[in-house]
Amino acid sequence: MDEILETPQQPAKELKNLITVENAVVRHGDNLILENVSFRIGAGEFVYFLGRTGSGKSSVMKMLYADIPFEGTTGTVLGFDLAAIRTRDIPQLRRKMGMVFQDFQLLTDRNVKDNLLFVLQATGWKDREAMDSRIEHVLAVVGLGHKIDKMPHQLSGGEQQKVVIARALLNDPELLLVDEPTGNLDPQSSEEVLNTLVELKKSGKAILMATHDMLVMEKFPSRTLWFADGKVTDNVE
Repeated sequence: MDEILETPQQPAKELKNLITVENAVVRHGDNLILENVSFRIGAGEFVYFLGRTGSGKSSVMKMLYADIPFEGTTGTVLGFDLAAIRTRDIPQLRRKMGMVFQDFQLLTDRNVKDNLLFVLQATGWKDREAMDSRIEHVLAVVGLGHKIDKMPHQLSGGEQQKVVIARALLNDPELLLVDEPTGNLDPQSSEEVLNTLVELKKSGKAILMATHDMLVMEKFPSRTLWFADGKVTDNVE
């Protein structure tokens, strides 16, 4: 009887590391908010920051995009060392990530297309044909291609948040930082926004979403970092 050769099992492919935080301390002025914060985020992950208002979720977000100083053993985001980053390099870091906030921050005096055009021009795009193509693409991704000429006040809250997501995608980031995106939305709009984010995760984007909404997390379960009692606990297996 011929000997059957078993094919050796291949090790699981390790995710590219986008964020590494080790032993970080987060303060608000002189007040200690969090200590011993450690976590890693890999390419294509969807991770919740879950905790009550004031638990430090937004502060950690700000630390990741270098809006507040990093204190800790290690802090790297998209290849940038947060402990050593120079002020002049912070815009370059932020161009490599997409940021979505609760309060939309759309320019109310111009339509959807011109809101997105403003960002492209501000980040160095020059070719008008390429800019128009990119705007059409990101609006199609979030399902709002037909709203390109609408003013912000003509859109629902959910549609405005989808425009913000489209804006965050303009420079094709590997990582999206999403801070309480459903805080001002009704349940149906919240679900539509989360569906959009889940689809982006499927396309390979890493998404880090801060929320205090347990219902959102239960409906769209994923890896969760729990913020409570000055600590951050990771439920990753």
